[in-house]
Amino acid sequence: MSKLNSALVKVQSELKAPKNQRNNFGNYNYRSAEDILEAVKPLLNANGLTMTITDSVQELGGMVVITATATITDGTDSVSASAQAGVDPNRKGMDIAQSFGSSSSYARKYAMNGLLLIDDTKDADATNTHGKTASSRPAQSQSSDNDWFGKAIEYIKSASDKSQAYDMVASKYGATASEKQLSALKKFVK
Repeated sequence: MSKLNSALVKVQSELKAPKNQRNNFGNYNYRSAEDILEAVKPLLNANGLTMTITDSVQELGGMVVITATATITDGTDSVSASAQAGVDPNRKGMDIAQSFGSSSSYARKYAMNGLLLIDDTKDADATNTHGKTASSRPAQSQSSDNDWFGKAIEYIKSASDKSQAYDMVASKYGATASEKQLSALKKFVK
């Protein structure tokens, strides 16, 4: 196991990023990108790692999209994960800078979630009904116990070193994953 891989496994397994923010209107707790950064900085330092996050802006199909890429390095090797968020320049109550900042923060949060294997199955985006009753929402197709599997697929698919990403996922979830799940994940390593 490489130095980066073993250090990142420690960070991923030790990271606790509680949902310290509260949305009283929607009645749910959530974590922000800043909460994740605050929780991960001491772990990165203790394991000799650094993390950078970059944004790029592009137009896709007539929509402005921010792609955030979170990268962790040990000074020699690195691993990255990316996430995207659309920008609505006409968002009510926000000027254009606030709209871009909000989309950047959202994309950064989910890039870090992918890189650090943070499970947000009960996060605001997964549980907020936006005023609708539960019966009007579509049924969840995946059980909470297997949500890590979908996130693992996305993490491996977006990683620059897919073999290393698979090793990190297998080391974190190998004890609870079935052989079928591990075999399916291995197919994304090309």
